[in-house]
Amino acid sequence: MHSISNRAKSMRTTPIRMLMPLAKETKAKGIDVIPLNIGQPDIETPKPVLDAIRNYDCKVLAYSPSQGEDILIEAFSRYYKNNSIELSEKEIVVTTSGSEALFFAFLAVCDHGDEILVFEPFYANYNSIAIETGAKLVPVRTYAEEGFHLPTDESIEAVITEKTRAILICNPNNPTGTVYTSEELVRLGSIAKKHNIYLISDEVYREFVYDGNTHKSIMSYPEFNECTILVDSISKRYSACGARIGLIASHDQSIMSSAYKFAAARLSSPTFEQMGAVAGIGMDSSYFAPILAEYQKRRDVLIKGIRNIPGAICEVPGGAFYCVVKLPVNNSENFAKWLLTDFNLNGQTILIAPANGFYATPGLGSDEVRLSYVIDSSKLETAMKILGEAIKEYNKQV
Repeated sequence: MHSISNRAKSMRTTPIRMLMPLAKETKAKGIDVIPLNIGQPDIETPKPVLDAIRNYDCKVLAYSPSQGEDILIEAFSRYYKNNSIELSEKEIVVTTSGSEALFFAFLAVCDHGDEILVFEPFYANYNSIAIETGAKLVPVRTYAEEGFHLPTDESIEAVITEKTRAILICNPNNPTGTVYTSEELVRLGSIAKKHNIYLISDEVYREFVYDGNTHKSIMSYPEFNECTILVDSISKRYSACGARIGLIASHDQSIMSSAYKFAAARLSSPTFEQMGAVAGIGMDSSYFAPILAEYQKRRDVLIKGIRNIPGAICEVPGGAFYCVVKLPVNNSENFAKWLLTDFNLNGQTILIAPANGFYATPGLGSDEVRLSYVIDSSKLETAMKILGEAIKEYNKQV
């Protein structure tokens, strides 16, 4: 009898998409399902990005260079310089999405069984990437009541072992929306430097910071140049999730040399989308102002709705477009399924992501959900009313 690999058996279903088949069945019954589960922006992809893809002129659609098209690497370098980050063109490799950049980072720093420290809850696909690359994620818990900010240095250093190769952060954070402070970044950089390990910073939401605050990149600290690895993507910045263009960057040439080899092994990233990325980067930065204002408005609508639900706990997220909410339910996964199978309010219900899939520690997140606010404010208002009424009804039955 044939058997699949242990790696394949270990793979989890992402909580972001796990209930989509059930939602499809619910829609087929004529019930409107409001999606709060996935970070797919409804903001239109900028016209210059789409025009650059549509109008790219070539007689042969050839492989692009493994490192990425020169014009895109140069554009990325300019973008970071405009954000006070100096990255030479040899310190950037274009990847097929931010996810591939994470693959490259994991593969570059870890042999099979080596460890990467990560703060939970964390982006669920980190689990999958770790399984596929043979790395082991070691979780350090953060708490909703503290806005999911970092724990003490002692708590972090307590789980560092001889197998630890890196610390991984997402800033601004998916799934919590937390924006780490300069003090927190310096603490992490100092720990990484002290223990001679890498600090991998996933900054795909770097433009999405609210309340007049600004994002601080780990690459802004020259004292940590030798241990930092940047992961980025155009997916959310230009509302171009389907383009699948990202990058890995580092001042450490051993990391970049490894990334070049991994990039060559998969040949190249898609050409059309790289041209779209160039056009996006070339847009005036004022493009972001109304988008930031819109997302902040949506966040405020969501938080107001959550605050009207007795027993729900959620600090105001400072960035990205997600939050993790502690709900007064005994099992958020069962609750999320019940919303689709047994509940609707005036012919509408909601699709949410149970938070247990954003943790590595078994049992955690069982009373939490991740909500995404990438839909318009009127739908968010309706969704929060549905959530509040659903919790009342659900708790009558359990």
